[in-house]
Amino acid sequence: MTIIDTPKKIPSVNILMNTPSVQKLVSMHGVVLVTRCVQSVLINLRQNILAGESTNMAALVQSVFEEIERVLLPSIRPVYNLTGTVLHTNLGRASLPESAIRAMVNVARGASNVEFDLKTGKRGDRHKHAEILICQLTGADAALVVNNNAAAVLLTLNCLARRKEVPVSRGELIEIGGSFRMPDIMARAGCKLVEVGTTNRTNEADFKAAISSRTALIMKVHTSNFEIKGFTKSVPERELSRIAHNHDLPFIIDLGSGTLVDLESYNLPHETTVSDALKSGADLVTFSGDKLLGGPQSGIIAGRRDLIEKIKRSPMTRAMRPDKVTLAALQAVLCLYTDTKRLAEELPTLRLLTRDPVEIENLAHRLSKVLQEYLELCEITVEQTYSQVGSGALPVDMLQSAALKIARPDLRRSGKTLEKLAQSFRTLQIPVIGRISGDALWFDLRCLEDEKGFVENLQGLKA
Repeated sequence: MTIIDTPKKIPSVNILMNTPSVQKLVSMHGVVLVTRCVQSVLINLRQNILAGESTNMAALVQSVFEEIERVLLPSIRPVYNLTGTVLHTNLGRASLPESAIRAMVNVARGASNVEFDLKTGKRGDRHKHAEILICQLTGADAALVVNNNAAAVLLTLNCLARRKEVPVSRGELIEIGGSFRMPDIMARAGCKLVEVGTTNRTNEADFKAAISSRTALIMKVHTSNFEIKGFTKSVPERELSRIAHNHDLPFIIDLGSGTLVDLESYNLPHETTVSDALKSGADLVTFSGDKLLGGPQSGIIAGRRDLIEKIKRSPMTRAMRPDKVTLAALQAVLCLYTDTKRLAEELPTLRLLTRDPVEIENLAHRLSKVLQEYLELCEITVEQTYSQVGSGALPVDMLQSAALKIARPDLRRSGKTLEKLAQSFRTLQIPVIGRISGDALWFDLRCLEDEKGFVENLQGLKA
């Protein structure tokens, strides 16, 4: 078999395309896709030959097969989240309940009345679909759904405070994942940030001194991913509301990861609910739909009807509106909140956050025996650990859990070995995502509910 080891021996695109095996690929996937993949393979081949490597025609054709497979493989795939972070931003945050999945499929399959009023036969308002439930569950007069909470904050500030000033405590000028910084969002919204107080202490007098004829509103931002302790002071929501309303200004609270129920009733740490924020005097509350709420990616603005209607009229609202699938899923999730008795069973986010640590530990012991059969050179132990909520929700509160700790005690420096091991789990049919810490690969099992599927998936390790 001819060895291809110099640039002159590299076959042309036409020659490679006309081999019988590649012609079969053309009949399956079309000439355009196959041609582009052949071109990509030949470019890589040239680089490899210049680096001193070689190949043959059979291997080259196999490379074309692999390139087509790589291109056609869905880039967004289901994974097992064993990181110990329940609402993991990089892994899609909240898992949706079955009712929401069914609702998404139903509206995605064909036409729907997303902006059609079935009663009048005229054009309808897509924002009405989830508004009734949001208002019933929070006590708000009106509500608006957009594509995420960053959009909710940006839209609110742009509509209500453009070219004006907004006082915010210095201790609340947060940055969250993806370089989202509150000062930057405010600048993009066209308003001027007025920093109030100090990083650790802000009082009523600071806000009163910051208010002028240029002030548009007062804003409080939930410090979603950190907590300041020690010599601290902040102004309560009710007091901020009183200050704002005494100056005829709206009071806005950005909750970030908003919840609709009292988490303490589920033995979880306290978190301000949207209802609490509105009862404290907030005119508008912005929060996420895909964090503690447990729904699809979305942002929600709830509160005074006149302010919501003003925001709805903004041209920016159309650019940030959710699609029909998101609205269907969100409405289905909100329906679950009407019966709090079954909420923890049917809403995956709450179910995973309230999972019994004993149940997780028993699962860990069962899986440690299975996994040991595949990883004979590794030491697998069941360890107590702590999960975190994630996505900026309850940043300092941890949840007792159990994990599989996979180590190589025979190796002094196991960093590269552990990374290769972690990579082997990521290349399974359903990738398994854990975390490397303390010379070991850890699989926190809080979010693993499909035990049977996980065990079957491990068969890919034999390869």
